[in-house]
Amino acid sequence: MKQNLSRFLNPGLSNESVSIAMLILRLVAGVFMLTHGWGKMEALFSGEPIQFADPIGLGQEVSLVLAVFAEVLCAILLIIGLATRFAVIPLIFTMLVAALIVHADDPLARQELPTLFAAMFAAVGLIGAGKYSVDYLLSKKSI
Repeated sequence: MKQNLSRFLNPGLSNESVSIAMLILRLVAGVFMLTHGWGKMEALFSGEPIQFADPIGLGQEVSLVLAVFAEVLCAILLIIGLATRFAVIPLIFTMLVAALIVHADDPLARQELPTLFAAMFAAVGLIGAGKYSVDYLLSKKSI
């Protein structure tokens, strides 16, 4: 009984399990963020007049370009695990702007998703991409 309980309560921290967890977290967060950014990218390159929120006063076009940069390019970098700790910075910023400025007057349910994304990106930034990433491959070649 004690052995079964200790298996159940085992924190499971190993380099391998953390790397697998980071791969899953990067893939899920990156792919879901990419789905949010894809429509924005299409709007940016559609040739139509830009109608996008300007939450921090940079102008609609600049705000859209920055959102596309974060939600498309940085999401792709996150998925493949390249420059991961740098890629999450614009993603965190974009999600915090969405949660705290764009949806500031909305109910918690509208702030919840960008806040969750920001927390996931922060975790990836703190822990790193893990063994299953381009960052890891590049670090092995430089040693």
